[in-house]
Amino acid sequence: MQDELAQLTGFVYEIGLLKRYKRTGWLVAGVSDPESIADHSFRAAALASIVAVLEGANPERAALLSLFHDSQETRLTDIPYLAKAYVKRAPNEQVTAEQTRGLPPAVADMICGSVAEYEDKASLEARCARDADKLECLVQAIEYREQGNQNIQPWIDSSLAALQTPSGKKLADEVLRTRSLDWLNRFFNGGDTTPLGE
Repeated sequence: MQDELAQLTGFVYEIGLLKRYKRTGWLVAGVSDPESIADHSFRAAALASIVAVLEGANPERAALLSLFHDSQETRLTDIPYLAKAYVKRAPNEQVTAEQTRGLPPAVADMICGSVAEYEDKASLEARCARDADKLECLVQAIEYREQGNQNIQPWIDSSLAALQTPSGKKLADEVLRTRSLDWLNRFFNGGDTTPLGE
């Protein structure tokens, strides 16, 4: 049991690398201080739960799949799309199995099962989580474009092309129609002024 706890603690530290590793595609696009992999995974998990509810899927399961969808990047890093044609990388399921070796079996099974389901793409929750990954990229691209980064259209186009669920496509249309701080303008202009509890 002590060895499992030591392994689990090591995994917790390892997963923390995702807070430091930057998403490299944004560096290619010229974003000087891009989001971290953990930043991406957080909003992707939130989006996965939203898309899942709209699609009639299990939001907790979709969020869990999304939470671990890039956890392998502690070891692989975020390989830019441009490099993928030249680099042979291990399958995510293999990396996850190695990352979780020696963890308490229930924890390892949960993480490995989540990654396998996400990679299999068969369940509705996996499709919602995969759409959330692309929606998060789309939202981030819009935010970077509003901040003056003009080289992000390929990320917008590829994100839109990859969406599968009706709800993901509808959300994408709305993301493209609005600006990132429209919600704040509504608040300041009296659109969200109902006191809590009323």
